[in-house]
Amino acid sequence: MAQRRVFISFDYDHDDDLRILLVGQARNPDSPFNLADWSVKDPITGDWKGKVRTRIRSVDEMIVICGDYTHTASGVSAELAIAQEDRIPYFLLNGRNGRICRKPQAARATDKIYDWTWPNLGSLLAGNR
Repeated sequence: MAQRRVFISFDYDHDDDLRILLVGQARNPDSPFNLADWSVKDPITGDWKGKVRTRIRSVDEMIVICGDYTHTASGVSAELAIAQEDRIPYFLLNGRNGRICRKPQAARATDKIYDWTWPNLGSLLAGNR
């Protein structure tokens, strides 16, 4: 399978450690994905939604890392809404094993939060949902 180009959406204030873990997994020699990691702490100036939309449109898929406070992260919801509008495939990953992780507000009721395991990442990126 060819590598999928992936955009990561996550709660920067609470889950940057999870982004770092996913970046590390993308560097594995057998990784089925590479990351379009445009994570920035500072707000994007000007038309930030337009700029994010351009970035999201350049990927094959979006991974939304869900943590304890993802449901309050407005940026994550905005990014997910853009992916939905532009029909970019996405899936939600449980970032905190053993804890209740919450979906972003823009998630659909039918969106499942998947366990974050190496086999699951490969399967999900292959479209097995």
